Amino acid sequence: MEINAGDTAWVLTSAALVMFMTPGLALFYGGMVRSKNVLAMLMQNFFSLGLVSVVWAAFGFSLAFGGTSKWIGNFDFAGLQDLLTKAPPGFEGLTVPPLLFMSYQMMFAIITPALITGAIADRMRFQAWVWFLGLWLVLVYTPVAHWVFAPAGWLADRGALDFAGGTVVHINAGIAALAVVLVLGKRRGWPGTAMPPHSLPLTLIGTGILWLGWFGFNAGSALGGNDVAAQAFVNTHLAAAAAMLGWLIVERLKGGHATTLGAASGAVAGLVAITPCAGFVSGMAPIIIGLITGALCFLAVSLKFRFGYDDSLDVVGVHLVGGVIGSLLLGLFADKTVLGTGADGVFFGGGWDLMIDQVVAVVATMVYSFTVTYAICIALKKILPGGLRATEEEEHTGLDLTQHSEVGYAMAER
Repeated sequence: MEINAGDTAWVLTSAALVMFMTPGLALFYGGMVRSKNVLAMLMQNFFSLGLVSVVWAAFGFSLAFGGTSKWIGNFDFAGLQDLLTKAPPGFEGLTVPPLLFMSYQMMFAIITPALITGAIADRMRFQAWVWFLGLWLVLVYTPVAHWVFAPAGWLADRGALDFAGGTVVHINAGIAALAVVLVLGKRRGWPGTAMPPHSLPLTLIGTGILWLGWFGFNAGSALGGNDVAAQAFVNTHLAAAAAMLGWLIVERLKGGHATTLGAASGAVAGLVAITPCAGFVSGMAPIIIGLITGALCFLAVSLKFRFGYDDSLDVVGVHLVGGVIGSLLLGLFADKTVLGTGADGVFFGGGWDLMIDQVVAVVATMVYSFTVTYAICIALKKILPGGLRATEEEEHTGLDLTQHSEVGYAMAER
């Protein structure tokens, strides 16, 4: 293992960018909730920075990347032991310090469960979120990360591709969000009562931070300052831009207006979809992927009204659907010449083998994540005093005051 200073500098920068995405996500979501719940939303996201970091260092990283089992890691790296000199199995060619690789992956582990907070907005008790977050990280995130990101994992071993987390992050969190809201139930008054965003400027600021951070998310996953990182960087930006256009075109045709919330949501949908593809596609592929994703995710967010599940801030419609679209389109657009490894998709002469592997990865992640997440929520609902959900009075007053004894906006009297 030979450490390269340039690669190390890039991955250090990328880790910082991915860390910055979690506060960006907090603002993105925080602007969309009602003002009485903005601090509760910010707190759920910021708390992930605290709890997940400690659990990841203690044993989460080791469970995700230790050992050579197909299903789950071991405790070889528990407590960060040996990471100064020993690379995880399958990563012996790292040109960055193993401890930095751990840190980079920690930022992914932090933001993945934080994505779920958008679905549960306005109604989950903070104590319940604390327990859910810890359990979900250990029981859901670490196994799926091992399956896909660790070379020995069964999905990676069979040939499924996921450059930066389409399955591990977005499909995983998106389907988990659906499981949680099915147990939690609808916000009181939804969908009959209007619950508009209280600060779209905050949401757009959050979108900008997410867009910036995503360059670290995707281009950083090259694990070096190289041509693959450059390709992933370009793909990330083009997909976000195209998805914004795709969303706004359909929104304008169906509703008569192109909205700022639509622009933000479309860009994020494109960023989600390109995540599994970023280091495997080139040319116009990211623009095509973005346009398709923006249009389809706009249509997908309306499914909650048809099927009656209250996904408050469209985590299912954007992250689950966007992740599925990106993972499956990779089966069409993957070009082995971009990375030099992996497989070619249908459009590049690779046949349907990769598409089959992608379908298996998508279905396996959805089934496992939904089932275990649902079980976690049912158990917590029965075990925790007060259950998962805030009371009717607490929801009416707002989670800022009832859960944190604070308010987001204190208007001084003149």
